[in-house]
Amino acid sequence: MVGMRASSLCLALCAIRLMSRVRRSRVQLSDICPEVLQTAPTYPVRAMQQSIRYLKTRDNVELAWAAMGKGPPLLKAANWLTHLQYDLESSVWRHWTEFFSQHFRFIRYDERGCGMTQWNVPDVSMPRWIDDLEEVAQVAVPDGPMTLFGISQGAAACIGYAVRHPERVSHLILYGGYATGWARRGDAEGLRRYQAIVELINLGWGSDNAAFRQVFTSRFAPGASAEQLEWFNELCRRTTTPQIATHLMLARSEVDVRDLLSQVKAPTLVIHADGDEVTPLAAGRELAAGIPTAEFVQLESRNHVLLAHEPAWVRFKEVVMEFVGRSAQVEQSGGVFAALSDRERDVVTGLVAGHSNLEIAARLNISDKTVRNMLTRIFEKLEVRSRAQAIVLAREQGFSGRGT
Repeated sequence: MVGMRASSLCLALCAIRLMSRVRRSRVQLSDICPEVLQTAPTYPVRAMQQSIRYLKTRDNVELAWAAMGKGPPLLKAANWLTHLQYDLESSVWRHWTEFFSQHFRFIRYDERGCGMTQWNVPDVSMPRWIDDLEEVAQVAVPDGPMTLFGISQGAAACIGYAVRHPERVSHLILYGGYATGWARRGDAEGLRRYQAIVELINLGWGSDNAAFRQVFTSRFAPGASAEQLEWFNELCRRTTTPQIATHLMLARSEVDVRDLLSQVKAPTLVIHADGDEVTPLAAGRELAAGIPTAEFVQLESRNHVLLAHEPAWVRFKEVVMEFVGRSAQVEQSGGVFAALSDRERDVVTGLVAGHSNLEIAARLNISDKTVRNMLTRIFEKLEVRSRAQAIVLAREQGFSGRGT
């Protein structure tokens, strides 16, 4: 183990020296590998509106989550390094958020130890990832089925939740995921490289020299532009500390959900890039082979995080929409009210009839507080601010209850 740690440290230091030479000599990454750098996409100037909230987990961690868009609920499990606010400004993640929020009520959260969620936490192990996903689901989608989406290690959390709550998952989408971390794969060389990256994080994550972080971030998107890599490097420093990042990486290496794969009942779509440098293609195939209901789609890309300009991103969007049974256009059946669950439609029916919260609660045999909470979610989905606006919208669109 001492020898392996020394070797990992040596690899990490060599990588740092390489990046430092590049920086001192003013050589561009594109001079070393021209195909690495692409023109960064230009995004339309459009402010994306989201609602950020906090919940307190069972072990007293303050966890930040956000919802945006309208449509059927799609909940994304947390993945490596996110920040609910900064991601909306990102040339790396913005197109993901735009796509999902255009077609779904898109719910996401920052994992424990990261982003806007509490950093100093007692436990970052995989069982806690599943618990956190479960608690976000209870608050954000308290009833009815939803689509679960997991990127990278988020796939393992989604699998754990889908087995624990099969009735709550209508569709399961896994991209760049894996069933086993590097410590569980029986690949000594792969584990050695992974340990080198962990050592590098521990040594220089918080340094002003971005070379430390770029050795790590460039693996996630080798096709990224200089602007995108710069943003990713800055995200690393903004979202967590070197110590927490190290703990999170070590926890990922211990993931093992192979015993759960055969228990997944939900229709599942496994998507994987053939040249993914973070999670090998074989890991995606293992997921697809182990889940009885899984369909597998292989994309042509080297990027673990798909970029907006590449054909693989276009294909990703197509297969996701096909899988969930929705066209690329907004669903016409039911208009905006198609996003509501049956129970939420019952509440709107009472609202249109002029009933108070207490009257609605009595008719549905629920508490007044539950009605208030449901109205908050309903207003968010319908993009209205008041009971009066909701009633006007319902009448304009011919809302008539569950049958709409």
